Amino acid sequence: MAMWDRIAQERTDLTAPERAALGRVIAQWSLIADLGLGDLVMWLPTWNEAGLIAAALVRPTTAPTSVPEDIVGTFLPKGRERDLDQALAFGRVVGEAYPILLGDRVIAVVARHVSALPRVAGQLEEVYLQTAADLLGMLVVGAFPSEDLVEAGAQAPRVGDGLIRLSADGVVEYASPNATSALRRLGMATAVLGLEFASLVTRLSHRQGPVDEGLSAIARGRAAGCADLGNAQATVQVQGIPLAAGDQHIGALILVRDVTDLRHREAALLSKDATIREIHHRVKNNLQTVAALLRLQARRASNADAKAALGEAELRVGSIALVHETMSRQPGDDVAFDDIVDRIIALVRELAPVYADPPAALQRAGSAGLLPGDVATPLAMCVSELLHNAVEHARARQIEVRLASAGGEVTVQVVDDGTGLPAGFDEQSTGLGLQIVQSLVAGELRGSFQISANQGSGTTATIRLAI
Repeated sequence: MAMWDRIAQERTDLTAPERAALGRVIAQWSLIADLGLGDLVMWLPTWNEAGLIAAALVRPTTAPTSVPEDIVGTFLPKGRERDLDQALAFGRVVGEAYPILLGDRVIAVVARHVSALPRVAGQLEEVYLQTAADLLGMLVVGAFPSEDLVEAGAQAPRVGDGLIRLSADGVVEYASPNATSALRRLGMATAVLGLEFASLVTRLSHRQGPVDEGLSAIARGRAAGCADLGNAQATVQVQGIPLAAGDQHIGALILVRDVTDLRHREAALLSKDATIREIHHRVKNNLQTVAALLRLQARRASNADAKAALGEAELRVGSIALVHETMSRQPGDDVAFDDIVDRIIALVRELAPVYADPPAALQRAGSAGLLPGDVATPLAMCVSELLHNAVEHARARQIEVRLASAGGEVTVQVVDDGTGLPAGFDEQSTGLGLQIVQSLVAGELRGSFQISANQGSGTTATIRLAI
C-alpha cells in the first residue's frame, strides 16, 4: 500500500472512490510539477476536521525544489494556512491552493510551491507555465487526469523529452527544440509551427492507408492517450492531453519522445524469446523421440528387470520433456509447475497398473505457482522419481503430491499410504531413484530432502528449497 493511501485510510474519512480519484491525480501530477516549475503538496482534510495532513509530495525535474524537507505525514492545524483553509472550505482556487472536488465535496487541496529566486523567462518557460495553469484549472473541476491518460502513463514521455502545444483547431502553436528534433528523425523537413499536427502525423508515418485511429484522435488534440508514430527511419512515442477551460476546448498538450532504440531492443527481446521457445520445442521433440525409443525397446525386452529399467528411463526422459514443452508454450523463463506435476502424474498412472491391480490413485493438492526453468527441470525429475518409488516399492493405494509456496520457499511433499519404510532404512544406502532425488536436491536445487514414516502407514517425502 502506498504511503499516501495509508495516510488517507488512517487519518481521513475519504471513501474508496475518493481515494481512487486521488490515486489517479498522483499518478500524473508530476507532469504539472514539471510544467509549473514548482513542487506540489497534496493536503487531505482529517476525519475530525481539525486540519489538514500532507499525504503526498512531488518535486519538479525542470526547476529547483522549494520544499527541500519531506513533509509527508505533517499535520497542519486549521487556521495555520489561510489559503489552504479557504480552498478547502469554499472549493475554489485561493492563491496557490487548488481544491480537488469530487461531486460537491472537496477531497483534497493541492498546494503549489514555486521558487522565489529570479529567473529569465523565455518562450519555452512561458508555454510551460501557461500549460500548467490550464492543467491545474482542469484538476480543480475533475477534468484532469482522465482514466485513459493514467492507463497510458506507465511509460509516458516526460516534459523534457519534447513538448508541442496545439491550438483548439489542432494547429501547432509551439514546439520545443527536443520535440522538433524528434520529428526531424522521422523525416520532417519543414518548420512545424503553423502546421496541422494530424496532417503532419499522416505524412510522417509513410504508411499506406489510414493512420491508426487512436493516434489520429491524439494528433487532432481531441483524445487523451499514448501511441507510437513510426516509419522505417524512427519511432516516436506521442502522448496527448486535451486542454479545456470549463466546457470549452482550448487546445492540447502533446508530449513526444524518441523511442527508436527502445523499440529496437524490445523487438530484439521478442525475437530472442521466440528463438528460445523454438529451442525448447525442438529439445522437447528430441526427448520425446528418445522416450519413444525406450518404450519400443522395453516392449521388445524379454527380461523383466530390463523392461522395468527401460520403463523408468522413459519416465525420467519424459519428465524433462514436459518441462521443455511447457517452456516452449509460454514466454519468459518461468513455468507453471502445477501443470508439469499434473502431467507427470498422468505419466506415472500409465505405469501404475504394472505394479498393482487396481492401480494406485494419484492426485495433486496445493500450488507451487511459477518456478524458474532451471528449478522446474530438476524438481520435476524429483517428483517423478518419488511417485514412481511410491507406486513400485511402497505398493501404495493413495498417493498425493502436495505443493506449497510461501515466504520465498517452495515445499513439495509426496505422501502415500503404502507399506512404509523398511526395517533398518538408511537414507545413505537407498535405491537409484532416491539417490537421484538426493543428488538433485543437494546439488542443483540447493534444498533439503527428508523421507519419514507416517503415523499408521505409508511415508512422506519432503523437498524444501528457497526461490
